[in-house]
Amino acid sequence: MPARTVKAPLRGLKFPGRELSRAVANRKNGIEPHLALVAVQIIFGTWPIVGKVALRALPSTGLVAIRVAGAAAAFFLLLRLRGRLVIPRRSDLARLALYSLLGVVLNQFLYVKGLALSTAVNAALLSTTIPVFTLLVSTFLGYEKFTTRAAVGTLVAAAGVVYLIDPLRADFSGDKTIGNFLLVANTVAYGAYIAVSQDVFRRYGALAAMTWVFLFGCLACVPVGGYYLSQVPPQPLGWTIWLAVAYIILVPTVGAYYLNAWALERVAPSTVAVYIYLQPLVAFAVAPLVLGASERWGMRNWVAAAFIFAGVAIVTLRSRSRVMEEVAEHPDAL
Repeated sequence: MPARTVKAPLRGLKFPGRELSRAVANRKNGIEPHLALVAVQIIFGTWPIVGKVALRALPSTGLVAIRVAGAAAAFFLLLRLRGRLVIPRRSDLARLALYSLLGVVLNQFLYVKGLALSTAVNAALLSTTIPVFTLLVSTFLGYEKFTTRAAVGTLVAAAGVVYLIDPLRADFSGDKTIGNFLLVANTVAYGAYIAVSQDVFRRYGALAAMTWVFLFGCLACVPVGGYYLSQVPPQPLGWTIWLAVAYIILVPTVGAYYLNAWALERVAPSTVAVYIYLQPLVAFAVAPLVLGASERWGMRNWVAAAFIFAGVAIVTLRSRSRVMEEVAEHPDAL
């Protein structure tokens, strides 16, 4: 089957298809793609930390509304700058609405609310299970075979999640426990989104599909978030909050997606996916410095991280499966 190329999210960028490794095998790649991938992971690794700063003054639903609306506007502007506004076929509108429900509405509401109740470290750690849920959904839909390797990796990662949450001793009236469960639910929703959305993304191109997914997301996120923002007593927001909001909209959304797309044109998806594991490490290192002692690691965090990293590595590393391409094309997957 010949290689397929989809429309790039930005001018001059191309998203290769499943035979990417063959296409890049003959290229002499310098260090630039790897530096770009490191920058992408640093950007996404700092998102939960900056998000916690913004949540000091904004309700979680309000922050979701601002981010989704800002991202939709940014993607739409980029699409217009390319001079091509793609109108999906009527048969694809329902699919895009479903993908928006999974990848934007549920993903954003669950993640940001979980982040507000839990810690940035836990959010980054639990997000590493997204490739596992992507594999499980892909297997259920018949895209992947559920091998012994996948089963072992899933069980190991699940053991780490269970140990971190500690359901036997969990206080379900406590904010952190509820936040952790919301973060796990977020990984399920986003893993499902990655698994089912690739066909439309490849046919329309990443930027066009992403634009419509976020536009559909605005229909739910903006009214709900706007209502909760209206309930907040009017008060001037400090410059720190405004900078955090601007960073959340522009840097993890536009800058990171551009760099990831540029790098994905030059290196294999498996390489991109391996770099994604830097994201939680960035959060682990920076969160205590920015947010204080509440983000410091305890022994439970270290043990859970060991199990989760091991499980995800068993599932994904050295794999040439469809999941690797899917995770690579969604740099915010972790």
